[in-house]
Amino acid sequence: MRAKLIVGNWKMNGSRAGNARLLADIAAGLDSARAQCAVCVPSPYLQQCEEALSGTPIAWGAQDVSVHGFGAFTGEVCAKMLSEFACRYVIVGHSERRAYHMESSEMVAQKAKAVLAEGMTPIVCVGETLEEREAGQTAQVVGAQLDAVLELLGTADVAKIVVAYEPVWAIGTGKNATPEMAQAVHAHLRAQLKARNAEAAESVPILYGGSMKPENAKALLAQPDIDGGLIGGAALKAQDFLGIIHSA
Repeated sequence: MRAKLIVGNWKMNGSRAGNARLLADIAAGLDSARAQCAVCVPSPYLQQCEEALSGTPIAWGAQDVSVHGFGAFTGEVCAKMLSEFACRYVIVGHSERRAYHMESSEMVAQKAKAVLAEGMTPIVCVGETLEEREAGQTAQVVGAQLDAVLELLGTADVAKIVVAYEPVWAIGTGKNATPEMAQAVHAHLRAQLKARNAEAAESVPILYGGSMKPENAKALLAQPDIDGGLIGGAALKAQDFLGIIHSA
């Protein structure tokens, strides 16, 4: 049975003082939580996370990475740099990166490969827009996004990734996917993984990234192929984040 994984994506939020309170409150409230948990924070706060979370059950990671190993790429952060802060996870292909920075699925695949090369775990995000969903293209869109990664990584590395399904149309819009709707896409992604590596497909966590909250977490996490959550706004409030973790 796959362990549940709850990952907070702070996006471009945080301050040194606020982070200290949030991390301390999350660590104090974990108690006997059985789910694995992590926070993916803005790069300037990685050292703070390493210092605050070392020795706790909470892992940490980054929200993006460069495809390049080093060089004249102003503003970029490479995988080697992230590994020096003991990051366990790196988000790649988040819908906001795809939309605002025009990242292609091929670039996302290269980022995932760079993360793996430094011994970290890429959280590979896939998802469809409202227009794509209404056109009946969900399976086609998320399938192509995941395929680009699987084809570059090869069979053996399938077991080393985490997948996150983000229904873009359900993030901050007031629209929600039902647990059954989310499960249908997760099942499709699981089958896609199985076609590449049947053994790995049973162990790869597939997270749900569509505005999971304490109120809907239990129903979503009860679905057979929803193995956790990639949490946005709720990850910035210790009580909400802990509520989701304990629901798992």
